[in-house]
Amino acid sequence: MEQTWRWWGPNDVIRLEHVTQTGATGIVNALHEVPAGAVWTREAIEARKALIEADASLGLRWSVVESLPVAEPIKIGDGDLEPLFENYRTSLRNLAAAGIRTVCYNFMPVLDWTRTELRHPLPGGANALRFNADEYAAFDVFMLERAGAEADHAPEVLARARAWFEASSEADRDRLLASIMAGLPGAFDRYDLPGLRSILARFKDVSADKLRENLRRFLAAVIPTAEEVGIRMAIHPDDPPRPLLGLPRIVSSEEHLAAILELNPSRANGLTLCTGSLGARPGNDVERMAERFAHRIHFLHLRNVIKYPDGSFMEADHLDGDVDMVGVVRAALREQKRRREAGMEDWRIPFRPDHGHELLDDVGKPTHPGYPAIGRLRGLAEMRGVMIAIAQSEGLPI
Repeated sequence: MEQTWRWWGPNDVIRLEHVTQTGATGIVNALHEVPAGAVWTREAIEARKALIEADASLGLRWSVVESLPVAEPIKIGDGDLEPLFENYRTSLRNLAAAGIRTVCYNFMPVLDWTRTELRHPLPGGANALRFNADEYAAFDVFMLERAGAEADHAPEVLARARAWFEASSEADRDRLLASIMAGLPGAFDRYDLPGLRSILARFKDVSADKLRENLRRFLAAVIPTAEEVGIRMAIHPDDPPRPLLGLPRIVSSEEHLAAILELNPSRANGLTLCTGSLGARPGNDVERMAERFAHRIHFLHLRNVIKYPDGSFMEADHLDGDVDMVGVVRAALREQKRRREAGMEDWRIPFRPDHGHELLDDVGKPTHPGYPAIGRLRGLAEMRGVMIAIAQSEGLPI
């Protein structure tokens, strides 16, 4: 499995030489400065690739794009979408011309991921990402004031949400809004409350079935080009894997993943298996999904979560949570063996340590939420150990 690292570009406080020190060789990157729906030009792609690969002694390459964003009108199914489809196809052609073959994307309306706490304190001074059901309900019902929101929350959660809201200060509410908006990693589409209400209103007639149809339409428009140029598209699961702010979610369960793969049978239509996103949904057996969909997994996000009965969850240490990480890695290594024996040139599956606790000297540094150096280094080292142990015991290729 190719060890990769999400790097946020030239402004990342974690430098490329630091990435080399972790043991990773693949860089996961995106042109976040380009608005969703615009073309990634060949010049911009080549410039970023040249930056990543400028120092040959570091041994790094741009391995995976995460993410090439899907513009909101495509998810809404709004208006003449052909220009947006053609821009996406052009970006795929330009990426392929630069030798980049794996593209992670998502089909989550409005928000890429959602947490209510970006730095939940842990024993010893570390911090973790956390989703608190009562704070989310307080935001949805009492801050956003979304019509009908009360019906989406359990009575006991709603009671705690009301208590939180009534005791909260303006700074507490600003911090909660900022935490929820942190799920948008690019330079665009940061919403205040009126702006969020406005974009949500555009989705008022988009049901889960409509969103799935819009995904089918998107895949029909772009997968032939991906096949033509040798790119593997890898859809990322919903995070969290549940309806959010009245928005439908269609990439949250084993049933959802199977339906998406059936929308287009091409191998270019594949998955990013994110163990943390899928692991946050009660009833999801992530190891079973890894085994069932192994032949269509093009990218792995390895992280763990602890779930709570009220729908809250917290990001755990990579080997300490509700997901059987050893089983997932074993399934991936066995799939790699199958691919190599089938003569596939691209038989290795790239994976990255997804998220990580703020630990030691990283506490307080201006890293992207969930992406400190030391916590991810720990996760990568742990996953590397699991990978090597399984490979040696079962005679599997790494």
